[in-house]
Amino acid sequence: MNEWITAINDALWTYVLVAALVGCGLWFTWRTRFVQFRMVGEMLRLLTDSAVDTIETQVKEKGEEGRRRHISSFQAFAVSVATRVGTGNLAGVASAIAIGGPGAVFWMWVIALIGSATAFVESTLAQLFKLRHKDSFIGGPAYYIERGLHQHWMAITFAVLITAQFGLSNNSIQANTICAAMQEAFGWSPVWVGAVLAALALFIVFGGIHRVAQVSSVMVPVMAIGYLVLAVVIIVMNIHEMPHVFKLIVFNAFGFEQMAGGGLGAAIMNGVKRGLFSNEAGEGSAPNVAATATVSHPVKQGLIQALGVFTDTLVVCSCTAFIILISGLYDASDANGIALTQSAMESKVGSAGPVFVAIAILLFAFSSIIGNYYYGEANIRFITQSKSVMTVYRIFSAGVMVIFGALASFELAWNIVDFFMLFLTACNLIAITLLGRYVFRLLDDYRQQKRQGIKDPVFHRDLFPEIKDVLEGWK
Repeated sequence: MNEWITAINDALWTYVLVAALVGCGLWFTWRTRFVQFRMVGEMLRLLTDSAVDTIETQVKEKGEEGRRRHISSFQAFAVSVATRVGTGNLAGVASAIAIGGPGAVFWMWVIALIGSATAFVESTLAQLFKLRHKDSFIGGPAYYIERGLHQHWMAITFAVLITAQFGLSNNSIQANTICAAMQEAFGWSPVWVGAVLAALALFIVFGGIHRVAQVSSVMVPVMAIGYLVLAVVIIVMNIHEMPHVFKLIVFNAFGFEQMAGGGLGAAIMNGVKRGLFSNEAGEGSAPNVAATATVSHPVKQGLIQALGVFTDTLVVCSCTAFIILISGLYDASDANGIALTQSAMESKVGSAGPVFVAIAILLFAFSSIIGNYYYGEANIRFITQSKSVMTVYRIFSAGVMVIFGALASFELAWNIVDFFMLFLTACNLIAITLLGRYVFRLLDDYRQQKRQGIKDPVFHRDLFPEIKDVLEGWK
């Protein structure tokens, strides 16, 4: 079964999805006039402003007057980054380099640079077509497919696929990586580690999106800063090797030797595959949480989510790749995944390296588990409002699949994820390509208001009279 899934994954990834991802990314980059490059300053301003709003809101919620709760733009960003910054950054990068060589890193950068435009489009659409739901908003690809394209069957298909991908199989990857890291560092049994992870995850997910948002907004900055500080220290200590590292990456990405030996295809495929798993641009996952944010204009959250792609791949993934390449172990070790990252760390900081990586991946991957769970929850609510179905899903997502991942082999867990990721991404890319015209008009409206001196542009659904009636999340 594992060999069968591998064959399908390789064929479709090589000939179909790589071309679709790159093609859509280039198209959106051109039609948005390079939004991911031209509006970086605005992205940072919005993130800073929304972080301040989050603190003020949390203070108010503790008082008598603050009974209305909402998910801030910053909290939505934190939850989406929680799912991005995780296993893909430590184990995924190592796997890409081990299989595709150093050149895979270059193609991870490429898919991030052009994919951030795709992330902008999908998250802006999620904001546009969001719905009011109790004390927050709800939305995502299933909702913009249903309300924008009026294709109920396609919306249901997406909802099922993302639930299987993120809520179930993706959580098994996180657990698999955590258990492998703990066993490598401390010799702990995957059975017991998996059981503890499942218990903690179940406790959090039964608290709903507000608990997920609160936990993620604290864990994400802490874990990201801690890992980046150590990575930067290692890189600075070995700064004399960085020219060689960059030469290695570029040479293996375009080298004639790789072309002749078929290694170029492996570098591209694994770079794009692991890049997508890490930053999720175009996969249709981040829009589910982007829709929950309370903002004055859909473009705001689109810009913030595009920034998340840069943060994930160009910063965190690059740090991991540099450490592995500096160590030289990628070519002289049988280790793969998180074990390779731990070995690289050990070679540079001693026996404390594997321990630090184990703790880091625990925080990275565990935050991904609770973030992944919410993607499934949002889409199950799209299909049914049954409380019993939701209870069963919570048990399987945070319990059963976490334990399955703890016990499954590295190859089986990753192959299952790649299989569902193929069809999930294809479904979303079709939808956002057909609906992209709304995003282009929204971006023009946002830029026009900024040119008029308006600091915080405001969206009114009268801008789209043809779909005004389905934009229930806006005035």
